This record gives sequence, C-alpha cells and structure tokens, in this order.
Amino acid sequence: MKEREEQLAAHYAEILSLLGEDPSREGLQKTPRRVARAWTELTRGYDEDPVAILRSALFKESYHNMVVVRDIEFYSLCEHHLLPFFGKVHIAYIPNGEITGLSKLARIVDTFSHRLQVQERMTQEIAHCIEEALMPQGVMVVVEARHLCMQMRGVAKQNAMTTTMHHIGAFNDPAIRSEFLNQLS
Repeated sequence: MKEREEQLAAHYAEILSLLGEDPSREGLQKTPRRVARAWTELTRGYDEDPVAILRSALFKESYHNMVVVRDIEFYSLCEHHLLPFFGKVHIAYIPNGEITGLSKLARIVDTFSHRLQVQERMTQEIAHCIEEALMPQGVMVVVEARHLCMQMRGVAKQNAMTTTMHHIGAFNDPAIRSEFLNQLS
C-alpha cells in the first residue's frame, strides 16, 4: 500500500508541474502525498468483496415481505471526469428464507461507490450483488445523485438530479415495483 501511495504521489507532483504549479512551493509540498492518500481511500472498494460482506451476516428467517433500506448516502467518482457524484441509494428486497444485517446493505453501497463508477453500472452492481448473496425473491435498487461533472463544468446545471433503477425477480411485477417506489415519494 505504501509503495502505491508513493507512486501516486510522484504522479500528482508531475500533474501539478504540468498545470504550471511548483510542487516544491510551501503550500504544495505535502499535497501530492495527501492526494495519494485521499485517492487510496476514495477507491478502497477495489479491495473489498461485496458478496462476502453480505454473506458475513446471513440469518435464516421466514420473513417473506419487502425489506426496504432507504436514503443510504454515498459519494463516488465519475470514471469519465474523475469528479465526484453523490446522493442516496434506496434498496428493497424480498427475502427467500435468508436475510442479511441491514448495515451490510449500506456497506456494499460504500464498496461499489468507492470505485471509479458510472451511476448506471453502480445501480446494477448493487442489485446483482444482493441477488447473488441472498438469492431473494426479488431486489430493486434506486439511486438518486448529483454529478459535479454536470454542475461545475460543461453544461453547469446546478439542480440536475439523475435517477437510475434496476429491478430483478418479483420487482418485475409493476404492482410490487410501485409499492416500493411509493415509499420513496
């Protein structure tokens, strides 16, 4: 890990130089190391196994109604511009004999969001992870996010919100899907 951070710091010093800055200037001397540590933290999701996270807290339970965890905040980095996007994830699943610890759902959101991402793929990855680990009757994930690549550059639209959804199994039924979506409004 230390070697990777040192390599990243050297690259960030070069980037500062290419931008016309002097990386040896007092205010920037430690910046390459700080940025390297920050990026290591912001991309820690590559070193985590989200399926193992969910399976670490599986419990046999005969509950067969919808389980909803909403408003799970997240911060991620857009793989196209390396700028943040952030918002909330809402998850619903219908157990099929096993449930997981509720905090584990938030943990897998953190895992997937701490990788370079696009919102559409992250939405699907969360849903498919839950499907693989729990084998529920159905799962649905809704992600609402603001993207700084749209707010601070390019079209500069401050109030644009992007919503993505992915549903599997029982949530293919419009009535069940609506039951979940009504809880979000």
